[in-house]
Formats: sequence, structure tokens, C-alpha cells
Amino acid sequence: MLAIKNATIVKSDHLIPNGLVLIKGRKIHYAGSSKEELLTSEYELIDAKGMYVGPGLIDIHTHAGGKSWFYEQPEEAAIVHLMHGTTSVFPACYFNMSKSEFMDAIRIIKSASQTERGKNIKGIYMEGPYLNYKFGCEKESNQWKGSIEKAEYKEIIEEASDFATFWSVAPEREGILQYIEDVRAVCPKAIFTVAHSEASPQEIEKLIPYGLRVGTHHTNATGERLFYPECRGVCVDEAVNMNDDIYAELIVDSKGIHVDPYMLRLILKIKGKEKIILISDACVFNGPPIPGLEDATDLNFDFHGDIAGSKLTLDVACKNMMVHTGAGICDVFRYASKNPANLLERPDLGEIREGATADIIIVDHMMNVLYVIQEGESIK
Repeated sequence: MLAIKNATIVKSDHLIPNGLVLIKGRKIHYAGSSKEELLTSEYELIDAKGMYVGPGLIDIHTHAGGKSWFYEQPEEAAIVHLMHGTTSVFPACYFNMSKSEFMDAIRIIKSASQTERGKNIKGIYMEGPYLNYKFGCEKESNQWKGSIEKAEYKEIIEEASDFATFWSVAPEREGILQYIEDVRAVCPKAIFTVAHSEASPQEIEKLIPYGLRVGTHHTNATGERLFYPECRGVCVDEAVNMNDDIYAELIVDSKGIHVDPYMLRLILKIKGKEKIILISDACVFNGPPIPGLEDATDLNFDFHGDIAGSKLTLDVACKNMMVHTGAGICDVFRYASKNPANLLERPDLGEIREGATADIIIVDHMMNVLYVIQEGESIK
């Protein structure tokens, strides 16, 4: 059993200074103001020294950790994220994979999730196969440009089954609704995302009743529909902003390249604090930097002159969000833990409260991770 004393407990909308957190087994037994009478000798003490104690981070969309792709070295990638406070991670499979590569990646990641080193892997994010081939890094390697055929995707769906939590689609693709219905037949709780798309708001809104609830890396890899060249059109970004049912994923790098800081503040004003989710979208590409971005150390580049995800971990994304928007510690824990837990319908995650799973991190005022507890066990 663990006890965290001298804690500043981070709640979703306030702080509890001089707090105490007691952990029994995998669960939080007590979380509140310090009560010395509860600190019995059976507890192993952790002194937070006034630092912030919040819920473990939840990264719903990432491809890699450090120098390791999840589909190649899932445990190594998972450990990188865990050491940075991400106690739940959802590795992504990408549309540059063939059918057999999709299925192999699913098996490898699923197997790793059953190991001790990979137990923070909670599911898969299917960023493909059926996206718009005009958009995204490695688009030249998209192997799914042809018609949507059940014979091609049936085995992938069956292999992924309930382990695949997120399924990305481009709503404008012909035949996409049948694909969605077939996914739902195998995985009734599937969460769909709009990704790499130039769909109209109407095409996107049509899929909300089928479980479309996320805008994948919002404002990235999306098109723009123009009725007249000198008039701004509406497309994916506007639909995500407009619909309260849709969460907006944000890649927040230090330079504000994926999402300009002004745009971050605008999205926050429109969507509100409850519908923003920070992601890392970490990748391992070694292409040369785009001219002018040589000092953007948390970005990745492919060999075709495109930005290719990031080198972020979620704690750093939180820090960047604080810098770019003035967000407070409660806010970034909401964006990187509470909100994804709500999306996943996991009330046992994303909050420091009695009865919740003891996924806990201790951080300083700029989200530098000092201590990690995973399911009640000290990790760092």
C-alpha cells in the first residue's frame, strides 16, 4: 500500500493543497485533505513535497515512443510513454500498411498489451485504411486508394475486433457507411474519427449517429471546399468546431506548427475545455527538416517534404499547451486525462478520487514528471 503526503491534488476544476492520497491494491482508497490519523505504519510513504498529484495521462493517438514504432517494438515504445506519465496509450496503425501489415501490427500490439512492460497499451487507433489519399504524411505510400471492398477489410476488422477502440474514416469515400456498419457489427463500442478528409460538414454529421465522436489531429490533413475562390469554404475543421458531440484532438508542439497558437486559443474558445484532447501523434521518421524548421526539435519529417507527426510525449504536449494558451495545471490534466477518459467512458480513469484506478503521476508546475504510479505500483 502507498501513501502520498504533502500533495497538491489536481482535480478537474480546483486544487487540494496539503493533500493526502492513499492507495490500496490497484485503487485509490482516499484522496483529500491531509488526515494524519489515516497514515498508519502499513503504508509506504511518498513525499510529494507540495508538487502536483494528478491522474495518469491518456494518449489516444500515437504511433511510436522514442525511437521505436509500436508495430515493431511495442513494449519499448510503451515504456517511453509510461516514463513520461502516460499510463494508458492507444498505438495507431496507419494507412501506409498493406492488409497483411495491418493484421501483423494488430497481433503484435495486442500481444504486447498482455505483458508487464506493455500493460499501459489499452487498445488500438486504426488511422486507416480508408482515408482520403490526398492528405497526410506518406500519402504516396497509401495502399487503399481503390474502392472499398468487404473482401479486403473483413479480416482486418475481425483481427482488430474489440481491441481496436478508434476507427478513422474519410466520410466522403464512397462505400464508407457499409464499412462503418461492418465495424460496428464486430465492435459495437467502436469510436469513429474523421481523419485525412475533405468531407463536407453534412457528410460528417451524417455519421455522428453511427459513433463519429473525434476529429483526428484537428486542423491537420484536412481539405477546404470552395464554392468561389475568393470565399472561404467550410469543411472538416468547421464541422468539428461546430458539433458539440465531436472531440478535437490537438498536436501541440513547441513551435506551434501543427496548430498555430492563435488557432489553439480559438479552438479552446469554440469547443470549451470539455471537448479538447491532447495527443502526441509520435512517429519515427528521419527525413530532413523543412527549410525554416531546423530548430523544431519535437517535429518529425518524412522524405517527401511533409511534417510527419511529432517526437512528443504527452507531458511535453501539456507544457506546450500551457505556454501557448495560458492553460493552468487543472486544464492540461483535463485535456490529457479527464477528457479522454470521458470519451472512453472510463469513469475509473482521468481523476484523483476514491475508487478510481491508481494511475497517478506527480509533476512540477510545468508538467515535468517526477513520479509515476501504475495501477497502484511505483514505476518511477
